[in-house]
Amino acid sequence: MRYTGAKCKLCRREGTKLFLKGDRCYTGKCAIDRRSYAPGQHGQGRKKPSEYSTQMRAKQAAKRYYGVSESQFHKYYVMATKAGGKTGESLLRLCEQRLDNVVHLLGWGVSRSQARQLVNHGHFLVNGKKVDIPSYLLAAGDVISIKEKSRESEVFKQALEAGSARPVPAWLERGAQAAEGRVLALPTRDQIHVPVEEHLIVEFYSK
Repeated sequence: MRYTGAKCKLCRREGTKLFLKGDRCYTGKCAIDRRSYAPGQHGQGRKKPSEYSTQMRAKQAAKRYYGVSESQFHKYYVMATKAGGKTGESLLRLCEQRLDNVVHLLGWGVSRSQARQLVNHGHFLVNGKKVDIPSYLLAAGDVISIKEKSRESEVFKQALEAGSARPVPAWLERGAQAAEGRVLALPTRDQIHVPVEEHLIVEFYSK
């Protein structure tokens, strides 16, 4: 079941910014800047976490950062174990390849949750074909664009105006008109900025 509570509580629970509320996370209004301890009446008195707890928190932080369900995240882990190379890096790379994540990184959604909603509503084309599945995995060379009709809506006018000034990762390219993007290559680990140590996730699932 997808979490529907206050997003700021998730960041406080994991003890790090997960950037779940878009631009607000970069301001002084960010909850974790004001209350860095975990939520709840015992939040400030928690004991030193166990090894298992540390591993689980890393898994939860990554899962919440990308906004995916437990079953979906575990599916990515299984795929990563079969991909060769470092399992943790492959796991994060799969999450980065999601269409909703790329839509956010291209500046078309202020947060991943908004980007996921926009994808669900069918506003995007991949290589000229409509795709409304947020978990769709993009590949190197894929071209993502906002549908012509959708570009006239207020949400996209604002997104294109604000997003055009936002830098994009080196593995992506945003077109001159800001309404089209391309996957230049799959991201390397140093181009993935999720605030977790992925080896802890691998250790958690390997038990």
